[in-house]
Amino acid sequence: MRKVFIETERLDIYEVIPEEIDEIIELESDPEIRDFIWVGTQEEHLSEINDPNHILLVFYDKKDILIKGYALIRLDFKSNVFEIRRIAITERGKGLGAESMKALIKYAFEETDTNRLWLDVYPDNLKGIKLYEGLGM
Repeated sequence: MRKVFIETERLDIYEVIPEEIDEIIELESDPEIRDFIWVGTQEEHLSEINDPNHILLVFYDKKDILIKGYALIRLDFKSNVFEIRRIAITERGKGLGAESMKALIKYAFEETDTNRLWLDVYPDNLKGIKLYEGLGM
C-alpha cells in the first residue's frame, strides 16, 4: 500500500509516481491554471521525481479519490531553504489551496531542517497572492 506523505482533513498528499505524470501535465494545462504555472514535460517531471533535491507531490481528495492538485518542492540542503516552486489546485474557492499550503508549511518547519520558506507568485495571480497574504507570507 502507498504511504501518505502528508495528511490533512480533506487531502491525502503523496509523492508522485511516474504513472501520475500525465495527470499532473493535464492539471498544469488547465486554462484556469496554465497562465500562472510552468507546464512541464514527461521527462522534466520524471527528473524531478528522481532528484533528491525535489519533492513532487500530488493531492488526492479523501472522499472521491480524485487529484485536486499538486506541488513541486525544491529543498536547498546547504542553506536550509524549502522552496515551493509550483502549487496548483483544481477546484478553487473551496479552501483546498489554504489547506494544502498550511500542510506544506507545517511539514517544512516540523519535518525538515528548514529555516526559510520561499515562494514565487506571478503578479497577476491575484487569487494566489490573496491566499499567500492570508497565510502571513
